[in-house]
Amino acid sequence: MSAEHVEARPGAYADSVTLMQVSADARKSDGVEAALVAMATELNLSLLAGLGFQPPPLAGPNDLLIAVRAGDETGLTAALAAVDAALTARPVTGDSSAVAQPPRTTAAAARAAGPGLVLVSVPGRYAFAEAMDALDAGCDVMIFSDNMPVEQEVRLKDIAAQRGLLVMGPDCGTAIVGGVGLGFAHTLSPGPAGLVAASGTGAQQVLCLLDAAGAGVSAALGVGGRDLSAAVGGRSARAALAALDDDPATRLIIVVSKPPAPEVAAGLRGYAAALATPVHFAFVAPGEPDLTAATEAALGAMGTQVPAWPRWPGASGAPRARAQGARAQQARAQRTGALRGLFAGGTLCDEAMVIASERLGAIRSNIPLRPQWRLHPHAPSQGHTMIDFGDDELTAGRAHPMIDQSLRLERLAAEAADPATSVILLDVVLGHGAHPDPAAELGPAIAAARARGGLTVAVSLIGAARDPQDLPRQAQVLQAAGAHVFASNAEATRFACAASAGSP
Repeated sequence: MSAEHVEARPGAYADSVTLMQVSADARKSDGVEAALVAMATELNLSLLAGLGFQPPPLAGPNDLLIAVRAGDETGLTAALAAVDAALTARPVTGDSSAVAQPPRTTAAAARAAGPGLVLVSVPGRYAFAEAMDALDAGCDVMIFSDNMPVEQEVRLKDIAAQRGLLVMGPDCGTAIVGGVGLGFAHTLSPGPAGLVAASGTGAQQVLCLLDAAGAGVSAALGVGGRDLSAAVGGRSARAALAALDDDPATRLIIVVSKPPAPEVAAGLRGYAAALATPVHFAFVAPGEPDLTAATEAALGAMGTQVPAWPRWPGASGAPRARAQGARAQQARAQRTGALRGLFAGGTLCDEAMVIASERLGAIRSNIPLRPQWRLHPHAPSQGHTMIDFGDDELTAGRAHPMIDQSLRLERLAAEAADPATSVILLDVVLGHGAHPDPAAELGPAIAAARARGGLTVAVSLIGAARDPQDLPRQAQVLQAAGAHVFASNAEATRFACAASAGSP
């Protein structure tokens, strides 16, 4: 019989990224059926109820929720001990007998530390107030939070421009400032290339390709995924370009963006043309070079040789069926050629859809290139389909798929069971903040999927040589499971398209 525990710890707090990781770790404990460790916000209380737990009476947003259900009391006790150990390793603030108390507001912390960079990671509805406190204290601000109303984003960026400050975000997941990686970041060498990025995983792809070519980075300034939209108009992108143009360590700037508004892109090109520092553009959009080609152009402009991008060839068909030719042919014949992309990175998904749509036609998605191609993320795939598991709709109340792969692993098994699926395309993003060993989970899942027969799996592995997950080891584990692994997302996508058409 199942055993469960629900409590609210008054006055305790940890940031959402930390608590999502603790929740993900708790769900992996033996015998755990459901777990949620989060602040008791209205959203999280509704998620708690959705998991079948009875919310604690009078719990509010200043309380820390801990809810775990396991198969028996032994499993529950072990899981709760793991949660407490994780929270101890990541200190949770609350009542303390210590004499020196940390600042309780962003404004107080900024006053104590002096002007600098403030990183805001709170629920989106509260991010505006914290960011305003940072600007009022004369600080630049990186807003990791998402779900901020666009009107608030525009107002923050206008105020920052008036004060000569920079707002990175909202939904800024990656940055490198002063040699320090913020958010989802890689271990990179210093060098002449500076990035302005209206894209997190797009920036990570370019940064990792630069690393593979031996080119270092001066800075990477994320500006938020909406910055180049018509509503925001590239406000932070211009400020970031100006900052890098003034930086003597930056000899070339690369602007990376998911599909921008055409008029904003044109205006930004005009602005960049007047700068002293050369600017290259890596826009993910039809008719534009892909991120790999744009990086190659930037490397050429810096006088750096373009390498052969790393790849680790896998196997075709199923491990068992390959040794039994007739069974392998039968398995392939039963599949009808559909390409299914399961992405953690939204810009990597965008890039794959741009490339694939030119070769295969319509690509259904929860972030479609065209409105008529929209597919609800929980709906069964139709024809060629690509899902962005990092989209806001799929990350509410749970960790980003670069941390928690559970939803994508479930979909991988479902797609492999669908006889329409011939090729599965995945991205794996390494670096600080990401899953500590993603291949350990994905490898067995890929091997199980391929064991059904007739299935090709391609993986774009986005990582730098010195990332903590050990890039070569990750590649080898995925390759051993039968996946074809590429350092370039564009190359992985073209391979997947060719495999879907029957000629990998």
